[in-house]
Amino acid sequence: MADILTLVFRTFMSQEATAADPPPPTAGGGGALLVGDHSIGRSVLLLAAVTAASELGVRVVFFSQTPIQSVPVSLQKCVPSLNPESLKKIKFSYPGTAEELLQQVASLHESVCPPPPSLIVVDRLESYLCAPGHPPGERSRAAHLSALLCDTAAFCTQALQQQSSSSAPCRVLASFQSDCGPATDPVLDVVDRYFQVRCSLTQDGGYEAAAAGLQQLWHVCLSARGVTDAKDCEDRLGVGQQWQLLVFPGGLLEFKLV
Repeated sequence: MADILTLVFRTFMSQEATAADPPPPTAGGGGALLVGDHSIGRSVLLLAAVTAASELGVRVVFFSQTPIQSVPVSLQKCVPSLNPESLKKIKFSYPGTAEELLQQVASLHESVCPPPPSLIVVDRLESYLCAPGHPPGERSRAAHLSALLCDTAAFCTQALQQQSSSSAPCRVLASFQSDCGPATDPVLDVVDRYFQVRCSLTQDGGYEAAAAGLQQLWHVCLSARGVTDAKDCEDRLGVGQQWQLLVFPGGLLEFKLV
């Protein structure tokens, strides 16, 4: 399966993008961590889940503490002709605690029918890991959960490839909003080690959004993290490549390569 973030960027690229624009970065195996505001992060996660289900036809598991009662406006605007059959490929699950999330992720090791997912999504990973004051044991729990997500993706990959040798690996995609800044967050520092790519989402605080008639403008940057070989990751990911996420009045989202 092509890197899911690459596919999302390409699928929802601004129509202003020209044919001369270089292609989006392509990632290899591993996971990606979205770091930034939880509301825009959830929108990107949902786009990724729907894109994987509808464009690639694969199964997705979406974990979140907050139930999704209806299709968000942003998703309706981006995918107006969404096929209900595609949504059936996405299993939404709402564990309330870190312990429940651990149990549900671990249970994917036991799932052989239906086939295992090709994408594991965790909305607001910090909500399962962080407590006020960062009490003792928080970093250990972060490492445990992150390692389990990676291990489960590897297990699902093996199961998928046993069913079909042409199956692509299972991916992990999670979002994380730091309460003390990404540069100094001790929990994020641990989680980062388990994800190949960080996708940083930073809202533009200038006048560019208003001047362009946008509701919001976000700067998007992909960077290599974790244990990935830096040079190899630069070659395949285009590390430092800048994107913009345009949020129009009414909820439509578009990506634009800077």
